[in-house]
Amino acid sequence: MPYGNIGVHLRWLIGTIVTLNLCASAISAEPVVRRTGAPWPDTLLARVEALALIETLNASLLGAHTATEILDKWCADHKMASDTVIHARRVTGVDKPLSDEQRQRLQIKPAEKAAYRRVELLCGGHVLVEAENWYVPDRLSPKINDILATTGTPFGRAVRDLKPIRENFSVEMLWKPLPDGWELLPPPDGKPGAALAIPWRLFQHRALVYNAAHEPFSEVSEIYTREVLAFGPP
Repeated sequence: MPYGNIGVHLRWLIGTIVTLNLCASAISAEPVVRRTGAPWPDTLLARVEALALIETLNASLLGAHTATEILDKWCADHKMASDTVIHARRVTGVDKPLSDEQRQRLQIKPAEKAAYRRVELLCGGHVLVEAENWYVPDRLSPKINDILATTGTPFGRAVRDLKPIRENFSVEMLWKPLPDGWELLPPPDGKPGAALAIPWRLFQHRALVYNAAHEPFSEVSEIYTREVLAFGPP
């Protein structure tokens, strides 16, 4: 088949997979196919499927008020653990002061202080996200501040009573299963007997979080790991 026709068919295939993944969120019935957790094979089809899943998760996050609600659903939909509620594991002993640019984005006055929190967001034993959070304690209630300082509650769940609004200002894809312009290139050589080498970090989101009065109270940085694909290929 000519390479141009291959590109057309692959574009159709990845579009179909993305559409099916997005539509699946509206279906409550038990899925027929359960994920095996097997390694992803290094084949063209597996790369297309991985790309479609990454883009589906990325799009869902960009349309959400908090990442926690999307990750709860991702963990449950893909049956990644018996307990599908996302938990945060705090990383202590580290601190990152705000930069001047961050202070401007958060509209912090000279007398205001900011707190730093670093966690890993887990679905069962899977670390889905490495998250950093800078927030302004004076813009939160004492109860929320206590939760953030002393518990492993994910940030999105801790502040949900504020009806947070999340606005991404940076999205960076750190790994691409297929190179840019792949649909116009000869198909890559597959290695069906080998596992696909997926790096730890897949993509990064940076966002500001606002309250109902559109006052920023937090900046977040989230790195999504290969564990979001740990359920294995279809």
